[in-house]
Amino acid sequence: MHILVTNDDGVTAPGLLALAQAMRQFGKVSVVAPDHDWSGGGHVKTLNRPLRVRRVKLADGSDALTSDGAPSDCVALALMGLLKDKVDLVVSGVNTAANLGHDVTYSGTVTAVMEGIIWGVPGVAVSLDARSSHSLELDYTLAVKVAADVVRTVLQNELPSGTFLNVNVPNVPIEAFKGIRLTRQGLRVYRDRLDKRTDPRGNDYYWIGGDRPTGVPHEGTDVGAIFAGFASVTPLELDLTAFHAMPILGEWRWNGEEKDTGLVVPASLPVVETAVANAAIH
Repeated sequence: MHILVTNDDGVTAPGLLALAQAMRQFGKVSVVAPDHDWSGGGHVKTLNRPLRVRRVKLADGSDALTSDGAPSDCVALALMGLLKDKVDLVVSGVNTAANLGHDVTYSGTVTAVMEGIIWGVPGVAVSLDARSSHSLELDYTLAVKVAADVVRTVLQNELPSGTFLNVNVPNVPIEAFKGIRLTRQGLRVYRDRLDKRTDPRGNDYYWIGGDRPTGVPHEGTDVGAIFAGFASVTPLELDLTAFHAMPILGEWRWNGEEKDTGLVVPASLPVVETAVANAAIH
């Protein structure tokens, strides 16, 4: 088993080291991670400049590779030939904040795993619901334990093709941890604000800031699980098609008021084949 470990907090982040150490029990581990913090960078493919890669040592003396590209660039580099051995699994994290609901579209932690899916390699993204912005103050013990439990389960079974897992872990003492729940994406509530400022030359510039996002803790969602003290495991895929909207859009006149639409709507829409996923949705 060859596991690629990456993150979006940068190669020196303690969460990356803790995760890499935990993954070594399953086989060979290679680390390819960005050389600085890419939090909130989303799914990036760098095409307009060369990507630089250099070798570094992690805090425990183990070897790693670091790139000036995004987390998704790091995964693409690794899978396209930077690593000589075939990668069997991508594991990303441990991120120092939760990635719940719509966070997954922003998260470099999650989109690194998405890049693996594009190349046919399954993956697991791991995030800790930390309240502190200082990663050195955090205890990653529970997060890496949950990560190891999830990866062990994945290796003992087989993820459906095109599926990856988004794992979020509450920042609680191990004795207060409730366990792992299979969940669906919940609803994040963002509290962003735009801060307009002026530089010494009189030019305006802007910071996007605001309070920490919250969420609606509905039962069965990733947000609800975290609020209740559980770790959430949410199966995701890259197909964003809104199948429920297709019959509605099929009634629209796409080629003018007096012409047929010409739009072919599937007679039957895809169904989720995994029983546990259905259970999480309802």
